[in-house]
Amino acid sequence: MPREKSAKRLAEPAAVVIRGSEATRISGLSVHASLAGEIGLRIVRGDYPPGTILPNEAKWSQTFNVSRSAVREAIKMLMAKSLLASRPKIGSWVEPKERWNLLDRDVLAWYATSPDREVFLRTVQEFRHIIEPEAAAFAAMRRSDEQMVEISQACREMGEAAHIQERTRADTRFHLAILRASGNELLVPLGVLIESALDHLFVFVTREHSDQRRAQSLHEAIERNIRLRRPAAARSAVHKLLANTDEVIELSRR
Repeated sequence: MPREKSAKRLAEPAAVVIRGSEATRISGLSVHASLAGEIGLRIVRGDYPPGTILPNEAKWSQTFNVSRSAVREAIKMLMAKSLLASRPKIGSWVEPKERWNLLDRDVLAWYATSPDREVFLRTVQEFRHIIEPEAAAFAAMRRSDEQMVEISQACREMGEAAHIQERTRADTRFHLAILRASGNELLVPLGVLIESALDHLFVFVTREHSDQRRAQSLHEAIERNIRLRRPAAARSAVHKLLANTDEVIELSRR
């Protein structure tokens, strides 16, 4: 909890995307969710550093042209994501980054568009190195016929995709399908939570990658070894794909 004397303060919040005319045309839920998104994005990208005491409810209401109740609900949403804390007579302040719920879909999406995107990409890759090779090995042993159809279809749609959005959506479906096929119940909700992170990573990699044929071949090797129930080979195939993605990220820095 910050002390009033030492906490950083911001004078005026910058102009925002929500306007009064827009707020009257959408539901209260949409207003406070949009407001939470705007403030959350600014927190994650560093506009409001940890320890900053945010403007009070009346100031937010005036700046965003929304009701005070919408502001209260938005602040509650951000507190639930552990981005903010609040105390009477002090107000709301930004929590330290290590307390943020980085597995929250919204926080991940804000994090992916922040100036620390390179850090974000490396973090996602580290997570994938920890989880995906073993998940693929388990999938090769445990997958059902229906799950295999889902994996194979996503892989095929990657190769047939006409544009980057189609390819990245299929890419995400492919990896999430493998997590589901692993048979570990804890991996399923974890995969859904990081879906946003994977989407952002795959969009970046697809745009930067000049050899889509190689990328497709690496995915097909994973699909083939899971289909043929070869756990060790499936694990190895994932390691090769991740190493290739690591190279793309590293090359983008040069």
